Amino acid sequence: MNERRVGTVSRGIRCPIIRQGDDLAQIVTDSVLEAAEFEGFDLRDRDVISITESVVARSQGNYCSIDDIAADVKAKLGGGTIGVIFPILSRNRFAICLKGIAMGAKKIYLMLSYPSDEVGNELVNIDKIDEAGVNPYSDVLSLQKYRELFGYGKHEFTGVDYIEYYADLIKETGCDVEIIFANQAKAILDYTKNIINCDIHTRARTKRILKAAGAEKVFGLDDIMNAPVNDSGYNEQYGLLGSNKATEGQVKLFPRECKQLVLDIQSNILERTGKHVEVMVYGDGAFKDPKGKIWELADPVVSPAFTDGLIGTPNELKLKYLADNDFANLSGEALKEAISESIRKKDADLVGKMASEGTTPRQLTDLIGSLCDLTSGSGDKGTPVVLVQGYFDNYTN
Repeated sequence: MNERRVGTVSRGIRCPIIRQGDDLAQIVTDSVLEAAEFEGFDLRDRDVISITESVVARSQGNYCSIDDIAADVKAKLGGGTIGVIFPILSRNRFAICLKGIAMGAKKIYLMLSYPSDEVGNELVNIDKIDEAGVNPYSDVLSLQKYRELFGYGKHEFTGVDYIEYYADLIKETGCDVEIIFANQAKAILDYTKNIINCDIHTRARTKRILKAAGAEKVFGLDDIMNAPVNDSGYNEQYGLLGSNKATEGQVKLFPRECKQLVLDIQSNILERTGKHVEVMVYGDGAFKDPKGKIWELADPVVSPAFTDGLIGTPNELKLKYLADNDFANLSGEALKEAISESIRKKDADLVGKMASEGTTPRQLTDLIGSLCDLTSGSGDKGTPVVLVQGYFDNYTN
């Protein structure tokens, strides 16, 4: 029997351009099987087929316009003065949403976190904060004070001064704007009691803090466009969270109700190949850029839908721990066999066991989704489907 020399393999699968109404389950199934035939590989049990959320939302036609956003904001917050707090700094992720919000208000108090937004985009370097003697945890800065201390800085990667960019965008809609800088949610209550909190992963805590401190109306981005407006798209769970710019006047929302899609693809593959694969939809991977300090996860979750075989976390032994400790006196074939035997006999749950220390205690969907996001990229690769093989293999396979 030949021994395999390759472990995990991640392949970008080229697909047709997906349009609204397309049978995505059929397209993904056909694309994966055609790739296997053309490239000369076979599907195996427990392979993972991953589909990027953007093509799922596109096939669903899950879009809304800035007019839809404005109508929803006006209906929920009254159309007067509102505080918009803790947005991320992104032309793709937030600018179009902000335009719609501004169209549904007369004045916006825009409160930005500093020195960076929630996902790590810097307004100002943290060292400059220290040099200025500013305490970002407690100090509230006006726009004038911020400019006096830190001037006009542009984002390292985009070349955009997001403070100026967001202010101009709001004013262009005819809405007044005042910008402040603070990291305590309740600081906004000195300006208005009606708030949209735009943070992603801390949104529930922010809402709780604001309501306890006397806010009158508090909505997160997940509460805006969580139902159709004028027959628009929507996302009942995440609202505007996870949305992306589609056009200058429209956003593509995070996909909704896609559990059936992953089950259909799994069923299609089983019917056509006899193999039981796992399937997931993925968005942003959860990783951080050490240079730019940007934490990638701007989507509310890495995976909004996946088959049941992807529930849980890895259950792995640390090979270097076994080699350096349990079997430090062995080498060569004896070491290989000893480690292989340990893997074959490992516990079903290794949580807390020293031999698993240093393995990655994260959800399988977060790990695989990150791998897929890096594989597919966000540009012109044309591979919105990723096939991951051998992910569940170990040293004994």
